[in-house]
Amino acid sequence: MVLEKVNSPEDLKRLSLEELLQLAEEIRSEIIRVTAQNGGHLASSLGAVELILALHRVYQSPKDRILFDVGHQAYAHKLITGRKDRFHTLRQEGGLSGFTKVSESEHDAITVGHASTSLANALGMAVARDVLGEDYHVVAVIGDGALTGGMALAALNKIGELGKKMLIVLNDNEMSISENVGALNKYFKELQIRKWVQDAEKLGRQILEQISPKLFGLVDRAKEAAKLILHQENPFYAWGIRYVGPVDGHDLKGLIHILEHLKTLDGPTLLHVVTQKGKGYKVAEADPIYWHGPPGFNPEKPEKVSKGYSWSQAFGDAVTELAYLEPRLFVLTPAMREGSGLVRYSLEHPERYLDVGICEDVAVTTAAGMALRGLKPIVAIYSTFLQRAYDQVIHDVAIENLPVVFAIDRAGIVGADGATHHGVFDIAYLRTIPNLQIAAPKDALELRAMLKKALEVGGPVAIRYPRDSVERAPEGAWPEIEWGRWEVLKEGTEVYLLAFGKTLRYALEAAADDPRVGVVNARFLKPLDKETLRALARYRLVTVEDHQQMGGFGSAVLEALNELGLKPEVRILALPDRFFEHGTIPSLHRQAGIDAEGIRKALQQMGVHPAYERA
Repeated sequence: MVLEKVNSPEDLKRLSLEELLQLAEEIRSEIIRVTAQNGGHLASSLGAVELILALHRVYQSPKDRILFDVGHQAYAHKLITGRKDRFHTLRQEGGLSGFTKVSESEHDAITVGHASTSLANALGMAVARDVLGEDYHVVAVIGDGALTGGMALAALNKIGELGKKMLIVLNDNEMSISENVGALNKYFKELQIRKWVQDAEKLGRQILEQISPKLFGLVDRAKEAAKLILHQENPFYAWGIRYVGPVDGHDLKGLIHILEHLKTLDGPTLLHVVTQKGKGYKVAEADPIYWHGPPGFNPEKPEKVSKGYSWSQAFGDAVTELAYLEPRLFVLTPAMREGSGLVRYSLEHPERYLDVGICEDVAVTTAAGMALRGLKPIVAIYSTFLQRAYDQVIHDVAIENLPVVFAIDRAGIVGADGATHHGVFDIAYLRTIPNLQIAAPKDALELRAMLKKALEVGGPVAIRYPRDSVERAPEGAWPEIEWGRWEVLKEGTEVYLLAFGKTLRYALEAAADDPRVGVVNARFLKPLDKETLRALARYRLVTVEDHQQMGGFGSAVLEALNELGLKPEVRILALPDRFFEHGTIPSLHRQAGIDAEGIRKALQQMGVHPAYERA
């Protein structure tokens, strides 16, 4: 086993080419084995194995900084940077992160989980290097999907202007999670089928072997005619970035050879590498979307596993049916068609569907433009990604009170993806915005009612729901909902639990049949149902939320009670002021004390002991 010999990137430099090729296969086998047990980002990591080996063969990590955009393709990087003995703990509580993480290893240049951040980080490192007079290389590996993000494009503009020495590796597999969209992606697809590109791929290595690195560095300073050709064929010319490629991302020998040459060049260079997502695992090659991040599976007999009916699917089914009732409805997503449950919608209503790519801010402002001209847009977006469009929510939507609905998926703790993906800040960052209303359904039927009503009430509305399974609602069911009113699910004589979304189930479980404990579905978070809250204020209250305590629902309740001049005893159960790492959702909820057991403990501390203890 070659992998057994590799404990650091330096060990790669002592391996023969044959051993490196064998190592690539062993790494693929280990990635498949562990993701089969733990789930994880399979297809993207399989596609980047040779690229990562070549980078570590040529550069000297951790002195040289190798950045991986999103970080979900870096499993091979983890295996060869001293973490192979812990690789089996990937995405498990207390184990390795599914992304790169600075606090996990000196070889991880950035902590990351959101796309399009690597280039700005790399630029910052290159500037710091030169200001401090240090000597190291900066390499950013970014996917073709992430490169379409506005942050990446803005960073490219500055990289070209400053001209700092750095290498950008464009890992082009024509995929992010869903299929890529946009003009750059179209250009890359067309580029790969042009005859001159195919000829260049065949002749590139022989040409490089016959010219010096110094001469190669003069290519973009050649004759005016050559500049014109580069300008016509190179989308990065205007940015002042040298473009090389496309090259075969699975040709390990060729990659090492070209990286050795590029390492000597001054200024910014972009190497266009073409890879196959899921490389070496037939099912992942055939269906890279499903196998991008599958749950556990049998590696010997890999089959798709049903994850149950999810909130995402419930939303997708609801908007698909709702579009037949409301001809002005339009759904937008920032590159999350599958994740947000929109496959069916995109097929049945293609003329009223738009994927803007990994550009959350563009999704929100485009929705604002639609609303200004008479459409009723719904932006389907994860809670953690809506953070990236906060200014647009305020500036482009809320100030003019535009009728844009935000369908916020993955609200609350999300599990194995960890701190970069937990959607635990949205209530706090949204409820401070004037005009914007926030709701949280208890089930799929209530989600349908809220979506339909939100289109009627107007103004910006955020509807948040968790990463979880949910019981399917009847097709065609559109129950009426009294907008802004809470729902008392269980009467109590001493204390009321105010919960919503996922924590509502915990509250009902904790209350059980105890007559002293009431439960309220506090489904409207802004504005709060002050009439019901006033009536409940003669009891003791416990608020329960899958969200940060600071600025969350509990804080909103205290503010409302203060405004009403009421002072009941209130206990807030929410997430403490820290980042939660990866783990199972039940375990993380237990740690935070917001599960049924945590609620029971809070009741006991308030002197409301379970009925069975009194007996």
